[in-house]
Amino acid sequence: MSSDFPSPHQIAALRHEYMRRGLDESELDRDPFRQFARWFKEALDCPAIVEPNAMVLSTVLPEGGVRGRFVLLKGFDAEGFVFFTNYQSAKGRDLEHDPRAALTFGWIALERQVCIEGAVSKTSREAVEAYFASRPRGSRLGAWASDQSRVIAGREVLETRLTEAEARFPGDTPVPPPPDWGGYLLRPERIEFWQGRINRLHDRFRYRREGTAWIIEQLAP
Repeated sequence: MSSDFPSPHQIAALRHEYMRRGLDESELDRDPFRQFARWFKEALDCPAIVEPNAMVLSTVLPEGGVRGRFVLLKGFDAEGFVFFTNYQSAKGRDLEHDPRAALTFGWIALERQVCIEGAVSKTSREAVEAYFASRPRGSRLGAWASDQSRVIAGREVLETRLTEAEARFPGDTPVPPPPDWGGYLLRPERIEFWQGRINRLHDRFRYRREGTAWIIEQLAP
């Protein structure tokens, strides 16, 4: 094997023993959103976690198969989990085809993972405008400059379009969200909380929606 790549032995040696703590069902809140809020706060308070709101969004491709990418969580409550993007991006087109999606948070420093599955719908335009207005001006202009996920000839295309956006919204002129830019709300049907344990006998608890109630089930690791 080429020395440009790590050997299978080197990769196999990358082994971390999870020993921070366990997770017992008695510790869980009966409401998965409150349980998530508790873990999210601990992730926020952990200096080793740079972006605790980073999550992998997995979507279904129109031609079959799945793909994932990191996006940032921008809000959550008892309704679900919110993120924003260009509706004409790859993820936006995937969700237009099939609104089912999954979110994965990996808080490795806490030896924790949260997996969320559910259906996605667009947020209100009022919510989009409120969030967009809170972004730095450069990020707002960048949203106008980028046809997200489209093939471009080079970096100069983005620079030219950014210059055009700056000319369109000069000085302190308000920068509204582009027509195809907006938010999504994922309403979960299942939420799994994973806590690493020694000998790979991890603790896994899944909340499963049944009508208006949540059923808690422990899963084998």
